[in-house]
Amino acid sequence: MKTILKVIQLHKNHNKLIAKAVKGDREAQHLIYEHNAPKMLSVCRYYIKDIQKAEETMLNGFFKCFTNLKSFKGEGSFEGWLRKIMVREAISFLRQQNQFEYVTDEFSDHEFQNNIESEMEVAQIQQLIDQLPEGYKMVFVMYVVEGYKHHEIAEMLGISIGTSKSQLFKARQLLQEKINTINSSSYGTN
Repeated sequence: MKTILKVIQLHKNHNKLIAKAVKGDREAQHLIYEHNAPKMLSVCRYYIKDIQKAEETMLNGFFKCFTNLKSFKGEGSFEGWLRKIMVREAISFLRQQNQFEYVTDEFSDHEFQNNIESEMEVAQIQQLIDQLPEGYKMVFVMYVVEGYKHHEIAEMLGISIGTSKSQLFKARQLLQEKINTINSSSYGTN
């Protein structure tokens, strides 16, 4: 006896949901929100330490999403499109708070290596990222977590490519120092 699996086409249903939401269907908008809110809160939280401010930023991002939903053409993933809105909202929030500045040291490409090594929990790493100066944190999250390239980061933040690279370098360096300190104290070698 053969077992037949039924495949549910979520992509087509998602497109129908988006089409309904574009027409102002509140239930469709609510379903889109419910489906995407946890991930989008995580995106905002990467940038904004205070969870309540991150939630407020996420809500503003969803407002922009639903206001501009008709501009989503279905090219690429909806989640990616929504994620960009959330990143821009988080950057806008931090700019309004005047919470970051950039050191303008220039570094060459060969100086950047992913040398952060640790077996720490994600929550611990997030706490360490939260402790970074805002400029370092912003570039680190955009590059490492979101996958933006330095020229994209520079354009979005209004900084030079070299500044983006130096912020990333310094963020990684500072994170590695903090991780080394934690690891050495947990192994009793401090």
